[in-house]
Amino acid sequence: MVFTSQFFLFYFLPLVVGIYYALPRRARNLFLALASYVFYGWWSPWFVLLMALSTAIDWFCGIAVTAPGASARQRKRAVLVSVVCNLSLLGFFKYFMFAAGTLDRLARAFGSEGFEVMQVVLPVGISFYTFQSMSYCIDLYRGHAERARSITDFACYISMFPQLVAGPIVRYRDIAEQLTDRPQRGERIHGAVLYFMLGFAKKVLLANTLGEVADAAFAAGSLSQGAAWFGILAYAFQIYFDFSGYSDMAIGLGGLFGFRMPVNFLSPYLSKSITEFWTRWHVSLSSWLRDYLYIPLGGNRRGTLLTYRNLMLVMLLGGLWHGANWTFLAWGLFHGTLLCLERVAGRTPLYARLPAGLRCGLTFVLVLFSWVLFRAPDIDAAGAFFRALLLGAGDPNAAALLSGRLFQPFYLLAAGIAAACVWLGWETRLVVEWSREHSIGGLAATAVFLLAVLAMFSQAENPFLYFQF
Repeated sequence: MVFTSQFFLFYFLPLVVGIYYALPRRARNLFLALASYVFYGWWSPWFVLLMALSTAIDWFCGIAVTAPGASARQRKRAVLVSVVCNLSLLGFFKYFMFAAGTLDRLARAFGSEGFEVMQVVLPVGISFYTFQSMSYCIDLYRGHAERARSITDFACYISMFPQLVAGPIVRYRDIAEQLTDRPQRGERIHGAVLYFMLGFAKKVLLANTLGEVADAAFAAGSLSQGAAWFGILAYAFQIYFDFSGYSDMAIGLGGLFGFRMPVNFLSPYLSKSITEFWTRWHVSLSSWLRDYLYIPLGGNRRGTLLTYRNLMLVMLLGGLWHGANWTFLAWGLFHGTLLCLERVAGRTPLYARLPAGLRCGLTFVLVLFSWVLFRAPDIDAAGAFFRALLLGAGDPNAAALLSGRLFQPFYLLAAGIAAACVWLGWETRLVVEWSREHSIGGLAATAVFLLAVLAMFSQAENPFLYFQF
């Protein structure tokens, strides 16, 4: 089930909200957890069993960590069990086929017959809820959080459907108080509805539309240089509005139930360096990697060389977190290298003395290059697309036909609106704040939302990009 579907919008959401507010407060967490299990099980019921297993493991590990009289060794062992179990589940379902396939190709390269690789289905959202579940025990061990009041509250935290399958990654310590006391005020619900409507419009009207351009460009065998640049620009807009749109909808849906969820994007394409980009893009993931990986590795406290090692390792693992493919490792290597180079220059890019607009533009071009690695199905395809960006590729006549298809007024208009939103800094949170004081903002958001609903009926499918990660 996805947020931008007729069933969710007209049946599931109204029913869940209606029942939720009809129930007494003490029963709401249990109901929300059950509704979230239904939401998650819509893809495949056995996914629910896997998430329930992860929840149970961390619940009992949390009890062991906070048990009165537990020794430091016992507490550390409980955290280790949590980390190993969560990473084992994530590793098997997400990376088994990648590792087995690599071994199979190596075996065949050295003359062996190889072996058949077992096919493993990737559970939706496992990368997100395992990180959330694991951080619970780690924070208990560090003394940054108190144990959940009940397993019902903890299950509600892990399974909460607004942010379950694609974030933002919510830490238990940031939401613990809200699980026990979250007043639902009228102005908060009004803001939540605006968040959802604007996120819905970003996804349906901009991400889905520009995704058609990106898909056509990356699938083409013949591609002009101009079409290649338009294709990667469209993908940069697609992934931003797809993911930030989902995060906005998650924030809005969480707000409907009284939860305050963290903002996940802060106008990342306005960044003037790659270092700044990673303080603005997918903030919940970058801060999670910083606090639970980079800092424990030593951060920048153990000398220059180890700082570079830590940066590179974090970015490589961050790339691998997104998917089991060499392209994601290359994407992480690309960003890690740029971060290290900027660290050498004092956390500034080599073009730091240029005017702000040029710094922003050059940073965006570097991000575009990284998106080629992120979007391409394999390294060879990424190399071919880079060649198209520089020289064009394939038959010129076929490339001209594709250009005629891509450079249509409809797609150009969508790209222009996306560019205005990106570089004028029209973030959803700012629009929502402005709309609280100006009624025309709410009317405009409603009109755009209704237009997006009409567009939804004409779209065959609109899955979220980050579901695959």
